[in-house]
Amino acid sequence: MTPKQTPQNRPLLPPGWKVPQNFRDRLGHTPGRQRVMEAEGHILIVLHEPPDSDDDTRVGRFYWRDPDGKWMPKALKHGDHALGELLAEYERVIDLLDDREQRSDSAEEYFAILRDLNPLVRAANNLHNTLQKAREAAPDDRELILMRDAAYAVARRVELLAADTRHGLDYRIAMRAEEQAEHSQQMATSAHRLNLLVAFFFPLATLAGIFGMNLHNPLEGMSRQVGPMFLVGVLLFGLMLGGLLTAFVTMPAPRKKHRGRRRNR
Repeated sequence: MTPKQTPQNRPLLPPGWKVPQNFRDRLGHTPGRQRVMEAEGHILIVLHEPPDSDDDTRVGRFYWRDPDGKWMPKALKHGDHALGELLAEYERVIDLLDDREQRSDSAEEYFAILRDLNPLVRAANNLHNTLQKAREAAPDDRELILMRDAAYAVARRVELLAADTRHGLDYRIAMRAEEQAEHSQQMATSAHRLNLLVAFFFPLATLAGIFGMNLHNPLEGMSRQVGPMFLVGVLLFGLMLGGLLTAFVTMPAPRKKHRGRRRNR
């Protein structure tokens, strides 16, 4: 099992590892940053587990290569490399975030994914840089070269996922801004139409308010003959006109066609 970060009263490296004392002296109570230590033909690689955005501390993973090229700790699965198991953990976390990104449909969801991706991007890049330095310290170790290349693929993948998530977030924000702009334009158009109607009927309403409109007309005789049904008809006709007026006022404003810029060839 890969050694992890331990409490302060316990050493970070297993007591059974016959590493140079220099390595133990350089390690504190916490793993610190991801780095490579080299002394007397020994190589110690300090890496981090896939980070969680809610945790301020990082969980360390330690890998030791002795002068004979033997690695400790051993992988849990026979034939694998312990470094490969750590990279597989990064891949699983990225797969989960990728699935979340595919299902996201709001700016809040995209922002939550970016919050989890930011520490993962830094950790993956530092992981790749650390393995690159370890590969330079042991240029003949074929497995280390493969792990370095796999770490680069992990770092590249998480960077692309972060970029796609940012683009998705920007797209959602742009869509909301466009919807707000269209709504504001529609409200302005409706207000302008209402102002035109008010201006058109304002003189008539003013004259009617001053002189009154109680004039004798044939409609009075029809009202006496038909009865209340005439009043109901007038009300229905007025409601129909109000509906037509409402449809005219709330009619969508015409959109302007944007001409694309011509490219100079």
